[in-house]
Amino acid sequence: MVRIGVTLAESYNIKGGYSLKGEVSVGGAKNAVLKLLAASIITTGQTKIYNVPELTDVNIMLDVIEGLGAKTVYDKSEKSVVIDAASLNSVTAKYEYVSKMRASFIVLGALMARCGEAVVALPGGCAIGERRVDFHIKGLEALGAKIKIENGYVHAKASKLVGTDIYLDIPSVGATENLMLAAITADGATRIQNAAQEPEIVDLANFLNTMGADVSGAGTSEIVINGVKQSDLHPIEYTTIPDRIEAGTFMAAVVATKGKAIIRNVFPAHLTFFNDKLIKMGAHIKLLEPTAIEVSCKNRLNSINFVTQPYPGFPTDLQSMAMTLLTTASGVGIITESLYENRFMQVPDLRRMGADIHQDRNHAIVKGVKKLTGTTLRACDLRAGAGLVVAALMAEGVSEVTNLHHIDRGYEHFDEKLRALGAKIIRVSDSDNSILTSEEVIKNDSRI
Repeated sequence: MVRIGVTLAESYNIKGGYSLKGEVSVGGAKNAVLKLLAASIITTGQTKIYNVPELTDVNIMLDVIEGLGAKTVYDKSEKSVVIDAASLNSVTAKYEYVSKMRASFIVLGALMARCGEAVVALPGGCAIGERRVDFHIKGLEALGAKIKIENGYVHAKASKLVGTDIYLDIPSVGATENLMLAAITADGATRIQNAAQEPEIVDLANFLNTMGADVSGAGTSEIVINGVKQSDLHPIEYTTIPDRIEAGTFMAAVVATKGKAIIRNVFPAHLTFFNDKLIKMGAHIKLLEPTAIEVSCKNRLNSINFVTQPYPGFPTDLQSMAMTLLTTASGVGIITESLYENRFMQVPDLRRMGADIHQDRNHAIVKGVKKLTGTTLRACDLRAGAGLVVAALMAEGVSEVTNLHHIDRGYEHFDEKLRALGAKIIRVSDSDNSILTSEEVIKNDSRI
């Protein structure tokens, strides 16, 4: 895999106040492709996945599966990865990789399906709140795995997993995916009740079924996996779905800057709830093609209230972008974050830009102001960082957004795509001597 270089001292310099116009194409879904990469180790032979975005999280997952003995080759020109898992030589996913990204914990289920044994470090990732792995472990134990946790690692082993009924107390995406993977080679049928319903779950099920598995009900609250033999599974070629969160981020950026743009390679049905909220705020969304929409906004937005919920509700990953829109909307909007207790980490920086936000535990009360003003901003997690970039695009003056390693986890060529829409944004390092003036940002707009 061609690795993506990231300099932690890099930052974005952004001159706000320019309407975004033109066209942008969304990349493959980060939260889908990471799970497809893990699932590819279940079968022997060469599996090829298309629409793989260039992200640091993708790099980490490739490091994880290469550490298990798989071989990977990335073709940058066609955004594809070939995974050859014919000869795995390890069942241990090391802390140095898994601690960097929570999604890599998904190899637990894949290893159990392939090898009947796994040693996987407890996960890390963005510090947005407590995300325990109890449901993963209890589900595997229900399937017959013997589990122990020692020195920060989950040790799981089973001579043969046996299908059973599993009820999840909450519709955990990660637990649903891990248990789907583990159950595909179990004896008999496994029924996961109160399962997560995200489009990425459906994509994983489609991938597994193409590989020879028998999974039904994905996208509903009950998923049934009829176990097949390991020998029934085979390598495949598969194309990842578009990234609905990247699409929503660009939609928010266009609306925030009173622009008009076409967003391509998007599945509109994956953003139904978010689209509805944007329309209620005053945005215009037009379906041009099955995978292309036009987004526009001319006037000041109206405030709304919303609660983040599991899919198909309002996505927590787009909450920070919606909060940015509310900061200059007419009236008062109330956001309730029902999924993660630390998902408002962008609030202090938005206040420094002039936003009027009162936070009370998992509620944020946002009173719209006339404008935001540019300043130095710090991305403290992936989605909060993207929300601050949107805020900088709509603000008066120049902003500097630091800690780009968070943003690089989930947005490929973010600054390049924004520049193609007319944004005044450049990526600079510490050697460029801190924040640039408005004139310098415009002058250097074609750099990189």
